Amino acid sequence: MKKTLLALAVLAASGASFAQSSVTLFGIVDATLAFGRGDVSNLQRLTNSGLNSSRLGFKGTEDLGGGMNAGFWLEAGVNNDDGTGSATNMNNQPVAAFNATSGANAPVRAGTQGLTFNRRSIVTLGGGFGEVRLGRDYTPTFYNTSNYDAFGTNGVGTSIVAVKAWGLESESLRASNSISYLLPSNLGGFGGQVSYMMGENASTGAKDGNGLQARGSFDQGPISVGVAYGVTKRTTGDSKVTNFGASYDLGAAKLMGMYSQDKIGSLTGKGFNLGVTAPVGAGLIRATYGSYKTDAAGTPKTNQFALGYVHNLSKRTALYTTIARTSNSGGASQALNGAVTSANGSSTGYDFGVRHSF
Repeated sequence: MKKTLLALAVLAASGASFAQSSVTLFGIVDATLAFGRGDVSNLQRLTNSGLNSSRLGFKGTEDLGGGMNAGFWLEAGVNNDDGTGSATNMNNQPVAAFNATSGANAPVRAGTQGLTFNRRSIVTLGGGFGEVRLGRDYTPTFYNTSNYDAFGTNGVGTSIVAVKAWGLESESLRASNSISYLLPSNLGGFGGQVSYMMGENASTGAKDGNGLQARGSFDQGPISVGVAYGVTKRTTGDSKVTNFGASYDLGAAKLMGMYSQDKIGSLTGKGFNLGVTAPVGAGLIRATYGSYKTDAAGTPKTNQFALGYVHNLSKRTALYTTIARTSNSGGASQALNGAVTSANGSSTGYDFGVRHSF
């Protein structure tokens, strides 16, 4: 022991440096009592993630010296209402149909696959040059949808733009097998990210699932602006997404808005969302109005309004409630919280919940 301490003292005196590493366990447990009302059927249930997505994660960094660092981030979705883990999806990895004879491509029933790191699973290398990420991660186009929506991407109040875009363009949220580069954070508020996603298909076929996305941003003081574009190769027709958003923090309130255009094959969808958040004591009032339509037959269109309140009991625990209302036209039938409505009908949804983070 004495020899070890002496050796460490000699190294320290000589100016030698040691790599520093740390690992963090983190997570969120969010329970939601959700009600959906439609003119065909209603639904009430205890679900999760009405304010923030329930999750369990591990992340760590290691100081490599010389301004370099390495790290990892493994984050799994958790369905705390029934104790299951959230299944990952194939998004930019098209999978062939199930073969009953050979058993190839067998489907997996949701909830039986165990805990998956569906939310994020990356290894990183960073420094003064920026950061490189390898693995499953958020796409660049996701950040505008999330940053400029008063309800983020959770609960019944989530922008109708996000709801419809994710249904039309599966790479608007996360992508597997991605290689990303992020600009360093010391560029006077300017930021950027480029991601290349691999569909991992044989070179003899179409590059089904290969994608490229990029985002540029500016965040300085009360102003935030972001613009992003992405395209993914599909045998059925390439899918493309373009969106941009902005916010301005007035102190007493924060104003925000975004626009999105999504295309897959010959179908195009367009939408916008306007929102505001206002702190009130220990709470936060949130409100949004949005609209989304496609150029399908009849030009289906859905408008949505949402109003919510979050009350912080502490830095880690909050109570929340949200009410949202959709109205449809052109044959659209978008409903809320699992309810069902007829074409051109309306739907109302309510969330009541508690969120605890650790």
